[in-house]
Amino acid sequence: MRRRDDTLREALLTAARELADSEGIEAVNIRAIATRAGVATGTVYNYFASKEEILLALTEEYWRQTLRELEAAAGGGSFCRWLEETYSFLRERIRRDAGRLMNSLGGVGPQGQARMASMQAALEAMLIRQLRADAGIRRDAWTNEFTQEDFARFLMMNMMMLLRTGAPEPSLLLQIVRRAIY
Repeated sequence: MRRRDDTLREALLTAARELADSEGIEAVNIRAIATRAGVATGTVYNYFASKEEILLALTEEYWRQTLRELEAAAGGGSFCRWLEETYSFLRERIRRDAGRLMNSLGGVGPQGQARMASMQAALEAMLIRQLRADAGIRRDAWTNEFTQEDFARFLMMNMMMLLRTGAPEPSLLLQIVRRAIY
């Protein structure tokens, strides 16, 4: 079996990203990626089984970068403020760039869903870190039945639903947070 070259894999993803950026997601296909990368069509299949797998890899890469930027921008202050800023940041990213990638992932199957779930888990971990960093949260807010982890999961699910529906801001969710933990 031939050893895969990570540099070539990255070049293929770069070619796919450039195609998507310049000509739209519809233009991303194995042949066009191979042409842009200067390799044979079969070479692309050595790294990716399908166009969907390439789009999933692009989406995953995009969200990793977005989460790194979000983590770097996370500052002090209240959890509610951070949650509101995070929502706005993610909403803008989905509106501007990620939405078209995410909408192209119709047939990724269970493996793709698991890979995207890992991105959500990373965001959930960020929520927990921010909850722990907010000294203004009531000391008695957390119990065995109402943990930071459960609350973060609840917030994550609701934030994702609001983002999917395009809600302009998470005002009701923020009210729930304020009433529950402050």
